[in-house]
Amino acid sequence: MSTREFYFDGTRKLSLKDLQTDAGKEKDNKAELVAKTQINLTEAAVLQEKLYASGEEGLVIALQARDAAGKDSLIKKVFSGLNPAALEVHSFKAPNTTELGHDYLWRIHQALPPRGKIGLFNRSQYEDVLVVRVHHMEQGYTLAKRCLTPDFFEKRYTQLRNWEEYLYDNGYRMVKVFLNVSREMQRTRFLERIERDEKHWKLSTADMKERAAWEAYDRAYEDCINATATPHAPWYVLPADTKWYTRYLMSQVLVDTLREMDPQYPPLDPEEAARIPQAMEQLEAE
Repeated sequence: MSTREFYFDGTRKLSLKDLQTDAGKEKDNKAELVAKTQINLTEAAVLQEKLYASGEEGLVIALQARDAAGKDSLIKKVFSGLNPAALEVHSFKAPNTTELGHDYLWRIHQALPPRGKIGLFNRSQYEDVLVVRVHHMEQGYTLAKRCLTPDFFEKRYTQLRNWEEYLYDNGYRMVKVFLNVSREMQRTRFLERIERDEKHWKLSTADMKERAAWEAYDRAYEDCINATATPHAPWYVLPADTKWYTRYLMSQVLVDTLREMDPQYPPLDPEEAARIPQAMEQLEAE
């Protein structure tokens, strides 16, 4: 199955109301797609090893979602099979005082993995055009008044596009994923957090209050995705109501991206190759 229907590279506009949030017609193919998920992850692990060995490119996957969309479980179920030595996971919370004293990309850029590794961002640079926009947080920033212009967020979209192009030109692929959960499913998952003891640690009444801004977040997500989706840094808007289906789609996005990158094991160093006969003689003589 192709993920193209969930793919946005700037050639078409995103309208969230037109996209499914559940498995839809694929619900009857659950067993097949769950099995395909494991096949994808096995292949992704092989490709990751080549990526790590070559050290030529880095891959950054930025996960964005509303609360209770399943980011944490997706990371656990899809990425736990990769080599942890070549995987870096960063979770971005609300910026602290030090981070607010710098430009908003400062903390993000510091979290970039070295080339050869996969970086996984749990929330990302896009918080600064989503929650900041919805709650008008920029008005409380310590910034020169010349910076707080009516086109504040349009400028940030341009900055994000330019930064991602800069990364691409310096050996990084950026793939951005929005987990598209429905309001009804979010409500169900919030109720589970209240009712089930093992989920209390995830409980946040502040998250629940954000439901009042659902339509504002819809507009913010649509505007930022439409403004920042490009061929070298595309967005995938994945349905998030059915977790096994979301995991399958994420596994497909991961393996498709690694296939496109096509990493290869580096050739043996000529000097090392010249030493092999002598090394083999020593080993055989033991």
